[in-house]
Amino acid sequence: MSANAAHGASESAWRRLERTVAGRVLRPGAAGFRSSSAPFNKRYATTAPSGVLSAANTGDVRRALAWARETGIGLVARGGGHSYAGYSAAAGLVLDLGALNTVTADGSTGLVTAAGGALMSDVRAAVQPHEMAFALGNGASVGIAGLTLGGGSSSTSRTLGLTADALVRTTLMTADGRLLTCDAQENPDLYWACRGGGGGNFGINLSFTFRASPVSDVSTCLLLWDGADAPEVFTVMQEIARKAPDAFSLRLGVSAAGGPGATVSAVALHLGPASELRELLAPALTATRPVRQDIADRTFWEAQDHLLHETSAGAFAVRTNFAAEPLPAQALSTVLSRLERRPGSGNPDGCGLALYTWGGAINRVAPADTAFVHRDALSLVTMDTSWSEQDGPATVEANLRWLAGLREAMAPYVGEGAYQNFIDPDLPDWRTAYYGANYPRLVEIKKRVDPDGFFTFGQAIGT
Repeated sequence: MSANAAHGASESAWRRLERTVAGRVLRPGAAGFRSSSAPFNKRYATTAPSGVLSAANTGDVRRALAWARETGIGLVARGGGHSYAGYSAAAGLVLDLGALNTVTADGSTGLVTAAGGALMSDVRAAVQPHEMAFALGNGASVGIAGLTLGGGSSSTSRTLGLTADALVRTTLMTADGRLLTCDAQENPDLYWACRGGGGGNFGINLSFTFRASPVSDVSTCLLLWDGADAPEVFTVMQEIARKAPDAFSLRLGVSAAGGPGATVSAVALHLGPASELRELLAPALTATRPVRQDIADRTFWEAQDHLLHETSAGAFAVRTNFAAEPLPAQALSTVLSRLERRPGSGNPDGCGLALYTWGGAINRVAPADTAFVHRDALSLVTMDTSWSEQDGPATVEANLRWLAGLREAMAPYVGEGAYQNFIDPDLPDWRTAYYGANYPRLVEIKKRVDPDGFFTFGQAIGT
């Protein structure tokens, strides 16, 4: 029976699952149920599964798959649980992989192997003693599985590439319980698909092996300006980023929250000393006067702590695009005008736009070499808004309309592609936006590895 079946499992079926697994089965109302199933994005706070299995081992994963297929109940795997669209907290059975979080690192080979439930904090703890890293994302609680499968970027990606680019091997369990090794020699098509094809599409990834690179001391900066300076700051900072070496990366944003006006922020990492970073930033510091300026030498790991950027708490929506050219001053004037007319909400995170510098090592991989097709971007553009769980439907709708209007106003300045790791349930042509010319190959692989369409969700490959 298909996992798409609408009905739930009987109570006797749930008791049978409890008897056959080593891990805990949690039902609604049980201690720990909400913490192991609540969506990260509170926009989907009312979504709750029928049960959660906290898997204790690989055998539990296989038994859960068999049970779900027999009962016809839907199953989703959950690592960090950060799906922006709440897809890791869907109705049915949530397979919580959080206990499968072992990470081993070998400083002599540079190889790092992480179990499928590992978080970025687990990976960092394993690689830090060896002074090596790969693109580790920007949030400590993000799961390695979702980050890798959707591409994965960080402040080091212009030098180290995407998280998926560092992947040399993954093991994946299919819907019928087969455990497949996927690398350049074994199941190479599935290995290709797991580097950017998105989480939850082909199976349950139970381990990932990466090749890490040595790291050394770095420098960081945090610069803040008044919102009125946004057009000039963006013009100068984008030119700095365009000319900068791969060792430099930048997050450049303009946002507004509860108070009047907007704030412009520039957060940068440079894989070199602060003296070089100051020299790179000199044109911006000369052209405009920041209201706050912090440029400092740091160890690589101090910098990672400094740059941690968790997505807004509460409820939110994000639209993304990729820009192949710098945004002109006119685009920033448009953003500022839109921020002045923002609807507001009870969430202090507010709303705004940000650019993340891409290029470098990211773009030195051909679009067809991995499933991640976005290899010609100068920057990733994100637009977001947020609200609280206490806000009413009218406020929520007003914020969603505002975000859609901002995206429409920015359309002349950005491309059609969208970032699959910031998955957007409101995106109409998501197949082309996420995967471009790689989508037909992904569908063909999906049909071979999951012919019954067991693994499915709102924006699953092949739907």
